[in-house]
Amino acid sequence: KEFIASYNLLKAHENENKIKFSTPKEAAEYFVPLLSGVKDKEKFMVAFLDNGNNIIQTKTMSEGNISQAVVYPREILKEALACDCRAMILAHNHPGGANFPSNEDKALTQKLVNIFNPLEIKILDHIIVAGINHCSMAEKGYMPQAIDELASYEPIKIEDKNLLEENQSFNSELDEELEL
Repeated sequence: KEFIASYNLLKAHENENKIKFSTPKEAAEYFVPLLSGVKDKEKFMVAFLDNGNNIIQTKTMSEGNISQAVVYPREILKEALACDCRAMILAHNHPGGANFPSNEDKALTQKLVNIFNPLEIKILDHIIVAGINHCSMAEKGYMPQAIDELASYEPIKIEDKNLLEENQSFNSELDEELEL
């Protein structure tokens, strides 16, 4: 009898401490503190959710350099199946400060929808964090709803084109100065 009472108390306590996402704003408020301080590299994270949109676990799936990160769909798939999630929220930072999804971010999200949709695992949102600001692809209407091509499990590079162009411009100017 004591065991059952302890178990019920533990389950009640566990339910009170679950983090649940009901809105894109709640998801952003969760990810901004995790990603806003990362200024030297892109970091890609996934929150794996149960049927009630409660977090089962959150994992960093990729860390890159200041302008790009390589995302391995196979690794996300392994984690999703291991924790038996029903939905996911993707998030990554833009160290360069761009507060909107790049074309690469949109393409990555579409590819992941192509992979997970047939498995009945929903991708609810992709949060872009730029400093203390954020952009929810779901709020902006950028989330793909359907499969557009066959799933591909090849690594996907996401990069900040603006930051790459700035670095190339800086390097050109540096080269010119060194020639003088």
